[in-house]
Amino acid sequence: MENSRAYLTVAVEAAKAGGRILMSRLGKLKAKDVSKKGPSDWVTTTDRASEKAILRVLKRAFPSHTVMAEESSPNAKSSPAQWLIDPLDGTVNFIHRFPVFGVSVALLKDGRLEVGVVYDPVREELFTAVRGGGARCNGRPITVSSHPGLKESLLATGFPFRAKGLLNLYLESFRRIFLQTGSIRRAGSASIDLAWAACGRVDGFWEMALSPWDIAAGVLLIEEAGGRVSDFFGRKDYLNSGNIVAGSPAVHSELVRILRPVFLGKL
Repeated sequence: MENSRAYLTVAVEAAKAGGRILMSRLGKLKAKDVSKKGPSDWVTTTDRASEKAILRVLKRAFPSHTVMAEESSPNAKSSPAQWLIDPLDGTVNFIHRFPVFGVSVALLKDGRLEVGVVYDPVREELFTAVRGGGARCNGRPITVSSHPGLKESLLATGFPFRAKGLLNLYLESFRRIFLQTGSIRRAGSASIDLAWAACGRVDGFWEMALSPWDIAAGVLLIEEAGGRVSDFFGRKDYLNSGNIVAGSPAVHSELVRILRPVFLGKL
């Protein structure tokens, strides 16, 4: 636990360094600052500047650790200690000044998530988790909601904008869940959605075709806040598949029950 606390201290410093970059440049982007990585997938000079600031902090503290970061090393090999970084989760929101975006920093050690930080610089909310040490927001303990199931619950989701070939499957999952729940929101930042599920603002979350750096920190937040995380079949393969279901135990269980038959044999 002591080592994990040291890792957390550095992760918080790194996330805040990235967050300062985001806020200093919000609303100041020019056309030349925005480029396209692929279909519906954008990157800005701010993403890269935030990542550079985060890497500077991590590499200074842990020069032997490897990094998997969205903008600089998406295919980095794993190692016993690896940082998973999204320097700007919610790039399209940031471009349009839609105020839901954040920084995600997580440590995967010996194949297990040990530290997770999601920083929302707009609201100045710092979500942190250490394995075995609980989850917090600005230092205060948080827990997932106690909602007893899908009925009248508030869920978060995300569209498969980088994998539009999966749209029909996603829409079928949306239809089935929509008919059994209270309300659904799509804010455009998976790490923020997971942080909000960890503190009970939403009761559950599902999305598909995500990258490990999108969800790693949020996964640990959910687990340490008393929730459950899996892929659509109830397995722990979400970092590899990019398909994730998370939330309070009761809501998670019902979501998996609905999602499993939609995707079985199709993913």
